[in-house]
Amino acid sequence: MSTNTTSAYSDFHLQFIAGEWQTGKDDSTNTNTNPYNGDTLVEIQQATKDQLNEAYDAATQAQEAWAKQTPAERSAVLYKVVNILDQRQEEIVDWLIKESGSTRIKAMVEFGATRAITLEAATFPNRVHGEIRPSNTPGKENFIYREPIGVVAVISPWNFPLHLTQRSIAPALALGNAVVLKPASDTPVTGGLLLAKVFEEAGLPKGLLNVVVGSGSEIGDAIVEHKAPSLVSFTGSTSVGKHIGELANGGEYIKQVALELGGNSPFVVLKDANIEQAVKAAAFGKFLHQGQICIAINRVIVEDEIYDDFVERFLAHVKTLNVGDPNKQDTAVGPIINEKQVKSLKEKIAKAQEEGAKMILSGEIDGQVVPPHIFTEVTREMDLSRNEVFGPLVGIIRAKDEDDALSIANDSMYGLSSAVFTADMQKGLRFARGIRAGMTHINDISVNDESNTPFGGEKNSGIGRFNGEWVLEEFTRTHWISMQNEPREYPF
Repeated sequence: MSTNTTSAYSDFHLQFIAGEWQTGKDDSTNTNTNPYNGDTLVEIQQATKDQLNEAYDAATQAQEAWAKQTPAERSAVLYKVVNILDQRQEEIVDWLIKESGSTRIKAMVEFGATRAITLEAATFPNRVHGEIRPSNTPGKENFIYREPIGVVAVISPWNFPLHLTQRSIAPALALGNAVVLKPASDTPVTGGLLLAKVFEEAGLPKGLLNVVVGSGSEIGDAIVEHKAPSLVSFTGSTSVGKHIGELANGGEYIKQVALELGGNSPFVVLKDANIEQAVKAAAFGKFLHQGQICIAINRVIVEDEIYDDFVERFLAHVKTLNVGDPNKQDTAVGPIINEKQVKSLKEKIAKAQEEGAKMILSGEIDGQVVPPHIFTEVTREMDLSRNEVFGPLVGIIRAKDEDDALSIANDSMYGLSSAVFTADMQKGLRFARGIRAGMTHINDISVNDESNTPFGGEKNSGIGRFNGEWVLEEFTRTHWISMQNEPREYPF
């Protein structure tokens, strides 16, 4: 672990607009609190629509010159960001724990993912390329250029705020774009202001990254509807994603969208699987960050022949998990992000019991700490199966056989991530290819994200792909330029 010898960042009560730290001008205040103990971390006077406009004006003006920088110059800033992340690792991890309720384990996972996507993005300026295509017109050459898309609007979530923000802004900036970012209200620091400090320290020119903390009623629609952004990158719920899609394509200015939305990840355990390994994977993939991950295990589907054995072992293992203070090294399950989410989970617990699910593990809810809840005899029709849980509740579904397991896995409006456990890798591959999802993992958890592989979903889980070569296409525009090198004959 790195040792932080630099002064800690401060002044997170300010907005970062046009390269300057300024006070928000709205009448409302964002009171940012620790979800574990309720301590106030910072109070931020929120931004107005006029300040959002100022951010977009600055981004538009700065982007043109940035796009003309050499690939090496843009890469250099990203590499500096990686170095600063390393120097400030402990400071950043501490913020993730106290602001987003991350356990120390999860905070380290998130820090590693953030570092990885930044390092990957630093290579993008030299990887983006065009093509030369032949023409059927004599004397013509066709050039296909990949150009920066311009200004990118980023709306980031609270669950993996640092990583899921950096996953958009690092590639966008590396490819010559400018960014206006609205972080989630629950995580304005780790979801935006902290990264603004890092990029500022790395020497990113003013105006290229703007972080605007504001209420949804004031700037929520305006950040999408503004004429400046050519692309809106959003990570969050399907319901909000649908609304953003409507705004982006139904207003005066049409925008491209990259939407990474909700999930309902199936975790399938076939009868020949290593049960003990599947149990450990199911526990980690379900309860990491209290299950508040779009790709967390949402449904455990087990073949009938091993169902009872799996349930017994899973119950025993989950009972050993430590619940409580996220700052302790051995805590597996920490706090839920806010009281609204806790209320939602309480309603889901009651609904599961009303619908006939058997609750075999529960525990007292202490403030915003919700211990693991396990339900058996869950069916595909129940609310616990149909909808994203986003908390430490899990239902275990009994499948008659492999075909039934696949049918249950696909019986969802979502298609983000998925997993299957089996001793037969060819069977696993066949099963995986039968799942309608953007990502499937054999003998591993559904919670996987690597900086050089495509991340995204199908159906109601979103549009577009992040990471690697795939995000190069999302955050650039295609420009066909033809060159007629000799006079062309026209029919009239």
